[in-house]
Amino acid sequence: MRGTSKPEVCVIGLGYIGLPTAAIIARANCRVTGIDVNAQVVDTINRGEIHIEEIDLDGLVQGVVQRGMLRAATEIVPADVFVIAVPTPFEKDGNHTPDVSHVLAAATSLAAVLKKGDCIILESTSPVGTTEKLRDRLAGLRPDLKMPGLTRDTPDISIAYCPERVLPGRILEELTHNDRSIGGITPRCARKALAFYKLFVRGTCVTTDARSAEMTKLVENAYRDVNIAFANELSMIADRMGLDVWEVIRLANRHPRVNILQPGPGVGGHCIAVDPWFIVSSAPEEARVIRTAREVNDAKMHHVLARATALVEAHPHVPVACLGLAFKANIDDFRESPARFVAASLARKFGSRMRVVEPYASELPPEFADTGATLVDIDTALETCGVLIVLVDHDVFRVVPLEERSRAAVYDTRGIWPDAGEPARPDLRLAG
Repeated sequence: MRGTSKPEVCVIGLGYIGLPTAAIIARANCRVTGIDVNAQVVDTINRGEIHIEEIDLDGLVQGVVQRGMLRAATEIVPADVFVIAVPTPFEKDGNHTPDVSHVLAAATSLAAVLKKGDCIILESTSPVGTTEKLRDRLAGLRPDLKMPGLTRDTPDISIAYCPERVLPGRILEELTHNDRSIGGITPRCARKALAFYKLFVRGTCVTTDARSAEMTKLVENAYRDVNIAFANELSMIADRMGLDVWEVIRLANRHPRVNILQPGPGVGGHCIAVDPWFIVSSAPEEARVIRTAREVNDAKMHHVLARATALVEAHPHVPVACLGLAFKANIDDFRESPARFVAASLARKFGSRMRVVEPYASELPPEFADTGATLVDIDTALETCGVLIVLVDHDVFRVVPLEERSRAAVYDTRGIWPDAGEPARPDLRLAG
């Protein structure tokens, strides 16, 4: 970023975070090249279209592509600022070990075009120390460039970590207005990244060190996971005691210092269902509450599956509708979704009896193949199914009136139909 001119930016990874980030940077009049390994994604964006569902993103992408401020490619190009927004999944060892290979692969690719003065910012949610690993990878590949933290001289490159804090369905607004924690390998790196984010972020940008910023992101999602686990565990206890968990929570929340969250079928998404394990992996002996919360929320999926299975078996030969596959309401993101797990498990067991209602899907995910389950709309489900299993609180489900669902046995895991009343068999009006 020379003088007062806007930097050329390269955003690596054009998924649920990378594409909105690239579009917002482009809206700030920075020329942006977005990089993705999927050629179909690249072609879609270069047509001014999008491959993900997000409010107002389609119009923004169309506009910045038409203005020539955003283009997509499969190969990394030279830039002044590189923003890495690639996945950080688990290793395939079954132990929830973080896999940062995509981050290091991005570092390897950009090393070839790196030049003195460039700034590299990692946004991918990562275990503590990943930003330093990225730096070390670059240092090994480009010994001609002085790297921050490895030289007493002024470094040639700036490297920082700056995670997003966004809610699907509000990503554009929150990328712009939410506060940011910017962690530099050195204070100089943090200041360089700060100057970049101030071009398009209206929220407060706070500088710190890279390791603290990495931990902050993990702590934010672990905190939410622990609170959700309390609600989910409470729902299972209430079930054992024959209590209405929604009523218990409603009354308890009248206490001025109590704010219990609403239970559900588990926890999904690529953040809350994943990030706490990064802390557990780094400190397995100390992270006892965090580990337990993860185990409780995973157990809730199996609890819901068991109760749903019992309900379906109690109504033999009756078509059954699972309402929702997404990990939360009103989005098309099915990653780590407990609803998807429950619906697919039921489809494998009950086959063609199963109907799935998901307004944000044009087809069922691959695991439904050969099960006989079909994708239907909400009206078809209400007209033909004698069992309704609510797994996601999409708005289109919330507004279904009592008279349209009163004939069916209902298992409402989201508490969206408190007026349900009693079915023909009152023991089967389940909740929680």
